[in-house]
Amino acid sequence: MLERKTWGEKRYYSLDYYLKQIFGEKVYKVALNGGMTCPNRDGKLDTRGCIFCSSGGSGDFAAPICKNVTEQINLAIDGIKKAKSVGNKFIAYFQAYTNTYAPIDHLERIFTEAINHPSIVALSIGTRPDCLGNDILDLLERLNKIKPVWIELGLQTCHDETARFIRRGYPLSVFDQAVAQLTKRNIDIIVHIIIGLPNETKEMLLETIAHVASLPIQGIKLQLLHVLKGTDLADYLGTFPILTMEQYIDWVISCLEHLPPDIVIHRLTGDGPKKLLLEPQWSSHKKMVMNQINRELKLRDTWQGRLI
Repeated sequence: MLERKTWGEKRYYSLDYYLKQIFGEKVYKVALNGGMTCPNRDGKLDTRGCIFCSSGGSGDFAAPICKNVTEQINLAIDGIKKAKSVGNKFIAYFQAYTNTYAPIDHLERIFTEAINHPSIVALSIGTRPDCLGNDILDLLERLNKIKPVWIELGLQTCHDETARFIRRGYPLSVFDQAVAQLTKRNIDIIVHIIIGLPNETKEMLLETIAHVASLPIQGIKLQLLHVLKGTDLADYLGTFPILTMEQYIDWVISCLEHLPPDIVIHRLTGDGPKKLLLEPQWSSHKKMVMNQINRELKLRDTWQGRLI
């Protein structure tokens, strides 16, 4: 049995708890747009994008691209401060599309501008494992010596059949190699997993979790599959089951049970833009979902390694 741990009020190692331990206060992410595209959209691999991806390329909540990086950061910080009582520590999160898919001089310029902003304490970059050439890895290693750099890799699933269906565009071996290269450079890795992918069972999901748990990663995002208007996935509605909230909560907790306790949990669900969301409709009530997850965790008081 794993050693029981306490993470503040949470029964899992939450990002909020981790950030407070590292930076001494609550830290918010500011979502930025670096003006990238994606090899799944520009014709290098495909032109249609991943089957679930909206036209915003996962950056539906990012700042407007018309602003430079400093302006985007300042605009986002101003918005957060108007809504919340916060300090002055933020994470620059390059979110939209594939954020290492650009010429190295462009990447160096925007990442350096972000990491040198006085309110930014860390740099988080969402990308694909097949878009990390040696020149980019060397840049990330240099930046990581200034402030912490995190690379967020969209794995989604370890199963090749599902990966082909969602048009991920790379084999599992490419992901594993990217993890190895980033680890060599001492760069933290956060892995994105989608729960509820078409025709994937709970057992298949846990196989993905087991694979990720076997690797030297530092964080994970567990994301509910959202079916959004305008995506190719929307055309398949009715051909695969949509998880109920009760199923999702059970699957999420099973994932947590199978993860090492030192992996930071960056997300347990996710936000689908309400104007685009087709299914599952219950997911639009994020606070309710999180409350239900936390309530169920408290009930499972025999959970190995994670309950208080």
